[in-house]
Amino acid sequence: MARMATTQRVVISTIGAWFFGFLIFFPILWMVLTSFKTELGAFAIPPSFLFFHWTTENYVTVQERSDYLHHAMNSIMIAGGSTLIALLIAIPAAWSMAFSPTKRTKDILLWMLSTKMMPPVGVLVPIYLIYKSFGLLDSRIGLVFILCLGNLPIVIWMLFTYFKEIPRDILEAARMDGATIGRELIYVLTPMAIPGLASTMLLNLILAWNEAFWTLNLSTSNAAPLTTFIASYSSPEGLFWAKLSAASTLAIAPILVLGWFSQKQLVRGLTFGAVK
Repeated sequence: MARMATTQRVVISTIGAWFFGFLIFFPILWMVLTSFKTELGAFAIPPSFLFFHWTTENYVTVQERSDYLHHAMNSIMIAGGSTLIALLIAIPAAWSMAFSPTKRTKDILLWMLSTKMMPPVGVLVPIYLIYKSFGLLDSRIGLVFILCLGNLPIVIWMLFTYFKEIPRDILEAARMDGATIGRELIYVLTPMAIPGLASTMLLNLILAWNEAFWTLNLSTSNAAPLTTFIASYSSPEGLFWAKLSAASTLAIAPILVLGWFSQKQLVRGLTFGAVK
């Protein structure tokens, strides 16, 4: 009876997991299907799920109207650059807070986290004026800088909580062997923290890739990433749902592929200490 109950519970849990997984994934699936419909088909009531006239004209129109590769390259450079700089700053900062804390460490961590509680629109005007004065509007460097600062508290917090799980004895043994702080960071701490670093990097990359507020307000064409590319299909004449779905599908495709191939590393990092 116990075995039958266990098997039944596994079956129910599996069905429930697949149901909720499909429920979460359904908006993305619907977006992909809509991208292959005509504009009339996208507004049809009742909507057609699979049995409709499939067309790729939306993708052709999107590519003719906007340079997808240009926007995709901007997204890669902005998201990748902000993630790399954030990690270079966060690793030594999290190391010092985890292994050499002071009486102000908790206050600093709380202050950094509190910066995420303020809506970005509250500082839009001063940031815009500063960027205008320094010629950083519509530049990749400007977007890398603002996205790095915006996500830095999360990166430091994740690495801090992960570093706290690493035994101090290992680092003390390295110091007894004559390791300097730099060697300790590079040759001892970093290899042990690879799962946490990987999950932190992937999460920050996703956050930077999907950031819309700053990219829409601080870029127009030269440094415009894929979020601006998507927003360009919303116009005063209305929303072109089929073309908007095609642009959105093209925009999320790279990050979906990256997330699919790195999901094990991401789950492992998040499970074993990163946000424990």
